[in-house]
Amino acid sequence: MSESLATMLAGVLGNSATCCSVECAAGIAEGGRTGLMGVTTAVLFLLSMFLSPIFLAIPSFATAPALVIVGFLMASSVLNVDFADFTEGVPAFLCFIGMPLCYSIVEGISLGIISYVCINLLAGGDKRKKISAMMYVLAAVFVLKYLLI
Repeated sequence: MSESLATMLAGVLGNSATCCSVECAAGIAEGGRTGLMGVTTAVLFLLSMFLSPIFLAIPSFATAPALVIVGFLMASSVLNVDFADFTEGVPAFLCFIGMPLCYSIVEGISLGIISYVCINLLAGGDKRKKISAMMYVLAAVFVLKYLLI
């Protein structure tokens, strides 16, 4: 819930939503589960708003090595996917293959969410019970996004 709220606030403040998600994932992976970690991150992000003109002087190709490291760390999560289960493996595959092919983390996630809901709906029975109400809402929003753009 906090990551979702922080991602929405990031958009309002002009920050990248994916940046916020990566920061939350990195904090959790490092063991930050208390409010102090969140407050420290918030203070540092507020400070970065004032220092952003300095950071904008850094060319975008200079940040590429950091993105490679982040991609490497994200790729380790693929090992935890149960590819023997079609309803889990196919959406995960579409999600992580869609990111580089679409040049967008958000597009890859949207492909994964839409396919997860559709495949589990078509599988019927117990598979339908796995889908939360939020997943239905997200899938509908992403489908509308593709239909209206």
